[in-house]
Amino acid sequence: MSPRPLSAIVLAAGEGTRMRSARPKPLHLLCGRAMVLYVLDSLAGAQVRRAVVVVGHGAERVTKKLLDAAPDVPLEFVEQEVQRGTGDAVGVALTAFSPEELDDVDADIIVLPGDTPLLRTETITALLELHQRTDAACTLLTARVIDPTGYGRVVRGRDDRVERVVEQSDASEAELAITEVNTSIYCFRASVLGPALRRITPENAQGEYYLTDVIEVLAGAGYRVSAVVADDPADTNGVNDRLQLAAAEAELRRRTNEAWMRKGVTMVDPGRTYVDTTVELAADVTLFPDTILQGSCVIGAGTEIGPNTRLVDCRVGARSVVENSVGRGAEIGNDVRLGPFAVLEEGAVISDGARPGPFYTSTSE
Repeated sequence: MSPRPLSAIVLAAGEGTRMRSARPKPLHLLCGRAMVLYVLDSLAGAQVRRAVVVVGHGAERVTKKLLDAAPDVPLEFVEQEVQRGTGDAVGVALTAFSPEELDDVDADIIVLPGDTPLLRTETITALLELHQRTDAACTLLTARVIDPTGYGRVVRGRDDRVERVVEQSDASEAELAITEVNTSIYCFRASVLGPALRRITPENAQGEYYLTDVIEVLAGAGYRVSAVVADDPADTNGVNDRLQLAAAEAELRRRTNEAWMRKGVTMVDPGRTYVDTTVELAADVTLFPDTILQGSCVIGAGTEIGPNTRLVDCRVGARSVVENSVGRGAEIGNDVRLGPFAVLEEGAVISDGARPGPFYTSTSE
């Protein structure tokens, strides 16, 4: 299949009241990076021409963070000043597109929430492939879960086609028993999305414009609506509170540690090793239990870190040993033995071959 023009819409306008935080929800950190950046990462390899990010609460902070992070996908921003539902948010996003783009029958638009940091590139690829193969007007990413409480249910009809998605607050008893749920991730044919949005209304329990209502509009008009079930439903989990944030971070940390071990890093106890996704590790690094590496740490080949060591934005050379110590913004050379119980302040420098000894405390130079 030849690639079709593809754009993305990322919904990142929500306040996230259940997070109970002054920080905008999309900017909450997981393994050292803002949550919404992992969503943009999932688009890698999808040949997305651009991503339109819908911002709202903390719009300036979200925009600045994303621009500073310089993701591979070209970004544009539109503001949803009043949050009136996901359908309204996508309608606002479409104002960034030209009439020619929205009339292109060969173009597609993928829509993703900004709070699904576990989403994998492979899952997006499967969604796009099915969408193109079935020539659908819309393709949903769905998940089959044991407990569907809180999710919109996917209602299928003849030939197993999707007829509609019903939110839990509007579902009948029979619909509540459905275990296939909507993940709020879609791919639409660009030419049908705008007209379908204009036909939805806020006549529901929440008084909002549901993007899910577009599914019933398209199916009722005779368009094909397809669905692909995620291989792992956990990949599609959204983050709405601190408990879900912690669970997502644990999974990201597991994936990160697994990837480093496959590249030649030893982790004596991966479950007690914390490495931000922004950290760089060389081959033959050994990390002992209760090691925490955060920010822009760079660790050289053959170096041993830990146990009980926390380094933030530090550079450590090759063949060094750092144990039972803490450091922030420090530079540690090659063949250094540091600790136990060393404290390195911002800007501290430990020269090659140094042996500072126990209880060493260094300030910046």
